[in-house]
Amino acid sequence: MIRIIADSTCDLSEELLKRYDVAILPLHIHLGDREYADGVDLTPEELFRWSDENQTTPKTSAPSPEEAMELFSAKTQEGEELICFSISDFMSASGNVMRIAAKELGKEDLIHVVDSASLSTGAGLLVIAAAEMAREGKTAQEIIRELEQMKPRVRASFVVDTLTYLHRGGRCSSVAAMAGSMLKLHPRISVKDGKMEAQKKYRGKMSTVILSYAKDMEPELLKAEKDRVFITHSGCDEEIVQSVKAYLESLGVFREILITRAGSVVSSHCGPGTLGVLFIAG
Repeated sequence: MIRIIADSTCDLSEELLKRYDVAILPLHIHLGDREYADGVDLTPEELFRWSDENQTTPKTSAPSPEEAMELFSAKTQEGEELICFSISDFMSASGNVMRIAAKELGKEDLIHVVDSASLSTGAGLLVIAAAEMAREGKTAQEIIRELEQMKPRVRASFVVDTLTYLHRGGRCSSVAAMAGSMLKLHPRISVKDGKMEAQKKYRGKMSTVILSYAKDMEPELLKAEKDRVFITHSGCDEEIVQSVKAYLESLGVFREILITRAGSVVSSHCGPGTLGVLFIAG
């Protein structure tokens, strides 16, 4: 039997975690001298409030090897194999912690760690694909081979409402942050080869910007894998979220349009009002 584990940055909803029987290894958020577990005892709203009050971005950290070992030990019984997903290795030590835990347990042959080379539901798309393949009876080696072919086709991008959080976290230069604030620019941030990069910049109200961002992807959306597409956001107005959903429905491509909220770790870096459309290119 193969069990699926992912770190908390995959941003899958509780419903999806139950549907696909996925276990979560939480990352940590540090608000001053207090530490919280992502998705367990801190909401993004509490995080945003603390960040604005203190004019700084919370620190985030990977799980400890001990936490990973405890979860892995509970899940590996009588030869059961684990496929474990981490946020991009360029963004966190989470994947390395998983590898250390597997080695410490002496179960490197049973615990397979996959660097998603992505974040949020970009990783979540791979997690679900692995769970589906496991249910089909594929071996861990077969699943990992297919995942490696799938990874370059994951399209993970988002548009931010404010550059303040990326700037506070050192993820864009002071000049870019100032320009974005002064000119009301909303950049599209895409994940490529495991790293974030700024691409097209939009100007105007977020309701207009986000729909333009989604429509700019239409050529790829029309050719995308049909199983599912994610709308993942960090607290956008419901009207904006529903407008993107209506647009995706109008394309007649996807069997399932999934809406999820970004967790505290992802939200701490992108800030409130961020929205992404994430899918697997055909």
